[in-house]
Amino acid sequence: MATAPFSRRPAIVPAAALADDAATLDAVCRVLDAGDLVAVPTETVYGLAADATNPAAVAGIYKAKGRPAFNPLIVHEGTVEAAMRHGVFDARARLLAEAFWPGPLTLVVAKRPDAALAPAVTAGLDTVAIRVPRSDAVRLITARLGRPVAAPSANRSGRVSPTSAEDVVTELGEAVAVVIDGGPCVVGVESTIVGLSGSHAVLLRPGGLAADAIEAVIGEPLVRPSADPARPQAPGQLASHYAPRAAVRLDATNVRAGEALLAFGSQLPADADNAVATCNLSPSGDVSEAARNLFSMLRKLDASGAAGIAVVPLPQGGLGEALADRLARAAAPRP
Repeated sequence: MATAPFSRRPAIVPAAALADDAATLDAVCRVLDAGDLVAVPTETVYGLAADATNPAAVAGIYKAKGRPAFNPLIVHEGTVEAAMRHGVFDARARLLAEAFWPGPLTLVVAKRPDAALAPAVTAGLDTVAIRVPRSDAVRLITARLGRPVAAPSANRSGRVSPTSAEDVVTELGEAVAVVIDGGPCVVGVESTIVGLSGSHAVLLRPGGLAADAIEAVIGEPLVRPSADPARPQAPGQLASHYAPRAAVRLDATNVRAGEALLAFGSQLPADADNAVATCNLSPSGDVSEAARNLFSMLRKLDASGAAGIAVVPLPQGGLGEALADRLARAAAPRP
């Protein structure tokens, strides 16, 4: 990997500087052009970006994260038009792209034969996962670079996803050359992934866009398949994922010795005062606020030194599906 043209590694660059200073944008793109890694903010979580057409750069993502080679990546583009160069968009995909891009939605479609993507991006599949995030940093970088970026979450594989620049530095340190600091992520959980390569639309990963909003646009229910963690068709399907170091216990109605408490709303366990530390995802019971706070609060409770984290029951509808998915994987047996 090439040395970044910044004074230290990782260099922290304010997101606003990309728009305000052409020289800074050029310098960041030179880092990517040389095959190095840049952490970029999106509305969901921070992504670990590399030139998606450069096999060595994409290999660098897998190495930095310790990510299994069979786990595909998401291609990020700055515009809908650019995204469509990589995959085959049927009528459903076009409707969803028009309705929700830029935004927290990833579409898995058949890969175009002429898509100039590094093979490892799709992990050997004949489909490609594509997103146009609500991120000025991604839009500016891809436009200046003239190529898409592959950008999974900027953390060690299987660990809690990063929702701030500080999280990225803590997770990856010098493995990333530049961190673009766009402040806290406003959605806080990864994008929803919908598979459209077959006759039925498939919910491959619940996320920052509620499934019912997608169903309303395409006029059909999303199929919810049983994923095979050994053969993921999209990111986020590994059985153990998003995990803090402390053990996670779901649907907790009490607090055990040595546990921290992840609460929601105004109803707390009677023994909540016994918790080593407590965070409330949303005291008002707002699921969107809970999603925004989930990963940062898991990190905070993990840093408390608690042996475990007790999570109270959470709502299941809307974004609650994404919260349930993330927490179930955080609580799964560790590999």
